[in-house]
Amino acid sequence: MDLDPTDRRILTVLQRTGRMSNAELSEEVNLSASACHRRVQRLEKEGYIRDYVALLDPRKMGRPTTVFVEITLQAQADEVLDAFEKAVKLIPDVLECHLMAGAADYLLKIVAGDTEDFARIHRRYLARLPGVAQMQSSFALRTVRQTTALQV
Repeated sequence: MDLDPTDRRILTVLQRTGRMSNAELSEEVNLSASACHRRVQRLEKEGYIRDYVALLDPRKMGRPTTVFVEITLQAQADEVLDAFEKAVKLIPDVLECHLMAGAADYLLKIVAGDTEDFARIHRRYLARLPGVAQMQSSFALRTVRQTTALQV
């Protein structure tokens, strides 16, 4: 399915304010409410809209510290990768885990309350991950840009 300009406007607006009513959305994109509703349903069905979520403020939730952890595994065998990925999915503090090309095999984005809380996460979870040869953690000092919106 190709996206036309109206579909793109709908997706852009929903990424910015996903909780708006269909009436508000239809007004924003200059479309009748029924036509807008049909388009949104189609975009959901086709998988362009994957989910609707509430984005929480990490500071208000007591998790102001962002840590990026580069992990290098002992081997690249499928069973090693699978075991690592299965284990990392169980760590509640990991927001993202990416298989990487480059020096590290994986990059994790973790939120913590502070350095002491990260030490707890490290001891309880990270140090127990299977197949890890090397781990390097970097603490974010300040977030310059953060978005969940894709360019449409």
